[in-house]
Amino acid sequence: MSLTDLTLALAAAGVAAGEFTAAELTEAALARIEAVNPKLNAFVRVEEETARAGAAAVDAKRAAGEELGPLAGVPLAHKDMYYRAGGLTTCGSKIRRDFRPEVTSTALARLAEAGATYLGGLNMAEFAMGPTGHNEHFGPCRNPWDPSRITGGSSSGSGSATAGRLCYGALGSDTGGSIRLPAGFCNLAGMKPTQTRVSRFGVMGLSFSLDNVGPLTRTVLDNALMLAAIAGRDPLDPTSADMPVPDYAAAARAPRASGVRVGIARGFFEEDADELALAARDSALAALVSAGAQPVEVDVGDMARINHLSAPLTASEAATLHAHWLRERREDYGAQMRARCEMGFRFSAVDYLSAVQLRPRIVTAFVERVFSACDVLLAPTFNVATPTIEETDVGSSQGFEAVISRLSRCTRPFNYLTLPGLALPTPEAVLGMPGSIQLLARPFGEASLYSLGAAYEAETGFPDRAPDL
Repeated sequence: MSLTDLTLALAAAGVAAGEFTAAELTEAALARIEAVNPKLNAFVRVEEETARAGAAAVDAKRAAGEELGPLAGVPLAHKDMYYRAGGLTTCGSKIRRDFRPEVTSTALARLAEAGATYLGGLNMAEFAMGPTGHNEHFGPCRNPWDPSRITGGSSSGSGSATAGRLCYGALGSDTGGSIRLPAGFCNLAGMKPTQTRVSRFGVMGLSFSLDNVGPLTRTVLDNALMLAAIAGRDPLDPTSADMPVPDYAAAARAPRASGVRVGIARGFFEEDADELALAARDSALAALVSAGAQPVEVDVGDMARINHLSAPLTASEAATLHAHWLRERREDYGAQMRARCEMGFRFSAVDYLSAVQLRPRIVTAFVERVFSACDVLLAPTFNVATPTIEETDVGSSQGFEAVISRLSRCTRPFNYLTLPGLALPTPEAVLGMPGSIQLLARPFGEASLYSLGAAYEAETGFPDRAPDL
């Protein structure tokens, strides 16, 4: 087994135990990137000197007998929208191709404090606005399971690099599904935490009402370790929640499905769905039942309305953030990004404020109705077969909105609802490609998702599957 085949948890444990050095992990990752990235286009920038310096610092601490962090020596890479003071951060755009921020994001700072090393910036949809993985400036990101197919987006490089064993985990962002979709299309675990659970300081914004920071990893425990490192109150982000952070790793190490009521999200999530995708969802439910979970039918209410209400939030807030550049540098945007961003100018103040004002009541009603009947809600992450890059290379042509809406149909409502969602691979493939479910919980219920997710992982063994590159 290559060092790059290790899980994040095993890599960290191996460094701590002296089985191998952080430098050896880093060199293995860099060699893998050199060999495989030309096939995937997952990295837009590899920072070899930074990675080697970080590894050397970890090895020096261990040699001196100093305490190591929980992620010590583990090479990570991240969606190229996390600021590092003085370092390039392109945000997947032409406009910020040479941007060097003056601050470091809290999420990256906390990963560094936990001992993780930094390999470089990952490809992404331009300004994090796109569910496929296309990028007119850096080229499309490719799926390790079939490079002709999409990775999902907008955290496309995060999904591709982690699944392709180029890094041990990656941060993405999720405004309408951009962590869960690439996790799902690439056979990974992906967590969209509760809104405000993780600081967004130093992270490029898209929609401040809906943006979330979270990890994509190969296993549930790996995911829990990363979220534990970055979660919690941050005085630099006044919107971050001032709540204790549970021991997520302990939850992942204590798998539990027995007696857990799993609600099945039907209706909206089954409409216009590919039958094979729903069959894969059913195989996931069967695995949960085999592990001891209790399936229950639940009323999820009018999800189409919730999906509709998220649109003015995303579009209006994105248009507000980009208004200056849309006036001054309109031609420097990719065609689809420009078209989607300018849609935000079409919503009225009434549309936007209605979505804002209705949100607390809708969230409260949903949580009370659904989670009085179940402990965890199960829905498809997507209900289509994985399309090809060519099929979804529609730019801003007529019908592009339908392509986007169909891919993100199952994820977008839960951003409006603020709920934590853990995407996990289905036991059965969909036409040879990964399928995916998402498990949803009450706000700040991430620990329960990790516990159930770990039981599901033990039942299905999904991390044992690896793409042949």
